[in-house]
Amino acid sequence: MADLAVLQEILGVSFKDPSRLEQALIHSSYINENPSFAPTSNERLEFLGDAVLDSVVAEKLYQDLPSFTEGEMTKLRAALVRRDTLAHIARAIRLGDYLYLGKGEEASGGRHKPVNLAGALEAVIAAIFLDQGAATAKNFILRLFNKELQKVVSQGAEANYKSQLQELVQAREQQTPVYYVIDTKGPDHDRRFTVEVRAGDAVLGKGSGKSKKEAETEAARSALESLSTNFTR
Repeated sequence: MADLAVLQEILGVSFKDPSRLEQALIHSSYINENPSFAPTSNERLEFLGDAVLDSVVAEKLYQDLPSFTEGEMTKLRAALVRRDTLAHIARAIRLGDYLYLGKGEEASGGRHKPVNLAGALEAVIAAIFLDQGAATAKNFILRLFNKELQKVVSQGAEANYKSQLQELVQAREQQTPVYYVIDTKGPDHDRRFTVEVRAGDAVLGKGSGKSKKEAETEAARSALESLSTNFTR
């Protein structure tokens, strides 16, 4: 049987009713072989957890990416809540070790299957939501998904600012913006880059960051602000 005390420590959540967490770990194959153990599998919790996760991620993207369109945010949310991402996060906390599986599912590698891991993670989110409330569930999701959120937001912002600038400059000037590294400071482990973005000889914006991509994103953002201000005067 799963050691729920250890799992709660890993999750950083102390359940008022640990049976909710246990319910989140029960695969349908286990119920088929042990019908008296529990009335149902974790599938209903999975349904609820999926909705809670969608809502939290949508709110986070809405707050962090004010310039993004509905379509752009929808794509980023899909990347964050897709099965492979959920399975990756579930593996990181070794959630598969705690699943209740039938013998056949166990023998076929069920503890490592993305569909089982993703479903169990969504079910755990629902269990936390029901046991601890919306605020705790939200904090759990943001903590667990922090790295993936930062990566997706960063990649999305980079693509968004640079693509917006390119469209604007091409429409106004019939030129393509070009990025130049104009300064590099600091040791290898703490390098900082400064980048200028230009259209022809004109400097449109400047930005700095810990990587060339981050500096380019900041330069594009700066250029968009400048061009927008100049255009409205």
